[in-house]
Amino acid sequence: MTKAALVIMAAGMGSRFGGGIKQLAPVGPGGEIIMDYSIYDAVKAGFDKVVFVIRKDLEEPFREAIGKRIEKYVDVAYAYQEVDEIPEKYRLKFAGRTKPWGTGQAILCCRDLVDCPFLVINADDYYGRSAYREAYAYLTDEQKNDKMQICMVSFVLKNTLSENGGVTRGICRVGEGGMLTGITETHNITKNGDFAVAEKDGHTVALDLESPVSMNMWGLNPFFFSVLEEEFERFLSETDETDLKSEYLLPVLVGNLLREDKIRVKVLRSEDEWFGVTYKEDRENVTEAVNRLVEKGIYPSLLYT
Repeated sequence: MTKAALVIMAAGMGSRFGGGIKQLAPVGPGGEIIMDYSIYDAVKAGFDKVVFVIRKDLEEPFREAIGKRIEKYVDVAYAYQEVDEIPEKYRLKFAGRTKPWGTGQAILCCRDLVDCPFLVINADDYYGRSAYREAYAYLTDEQKNDKMQICMVSFVLKNTLSENGGVTRGICRVGEGGMLTGITETHNITKNGDFAVAEKDGHTVALDLESPVSMNMWGLNPFFFSVLEEEFERFLSETDETDLKSEYLLPVLVGNLLREDKIRVKVLRSEDEWFGVTYKEDRENVTEAVNRLVEKGIYPSLLYT
């Protein structure tokens, strides 16, 4: 029986990356991609299944780029995030939509493939080894029987910014006992001196560089699929049919559930270096960061032989 699964959200083509499949860009000395390091760290921590959430038309590139390589080491499955993967009664209402529905829908696409605790990550983010150890320990702790508590691994805002443009982050508020009290999805965040700045309602706001942020690294249990399904139904019913861009985002959903006192979120903290590929120009920085980790002996020069 699977102890814990790793769900990798990789359905986006990465428009800011220049139209290429940024999740498949080589960054390691042996041609490894960021997902290789995520999976390597997750397997070392104890995760024994990987589910890729992709678009159906990306399945063959993913199998060739990574799936066939790692299936010798871990159980691999594929879930497909498509724009019409919504309740049938809403398909006519949103017939003109071409954009997938966001991270909440991506996770919901896995409901028939995951029957154990699972960790959700982005395909194009490097989270560091300690993040997986912390998450695995939390998810497999048999002493936890509170079904309405999930976890989130947080990172420090200043360590998650790009030198090449604005980024979107979930700015977190953490209360007593390390419990999440609120999360605000914040767009176009850039560094400006001793602060980060973002635009909100037409105004520029300053953000503390030490703020804990969500990087979409969430530890969930199968019960959460029913929550996702119920809230997705509500989201679709409340979204206007002319709105073809609104997304069902996990950080927004969690924030709503917190305000309604329907869920509790334990915030785990990773001190590891984070890096990711948001813009095409980020790839060089990521490659240099990976090479430094290899030189330090944290990773072998070839992950899989």
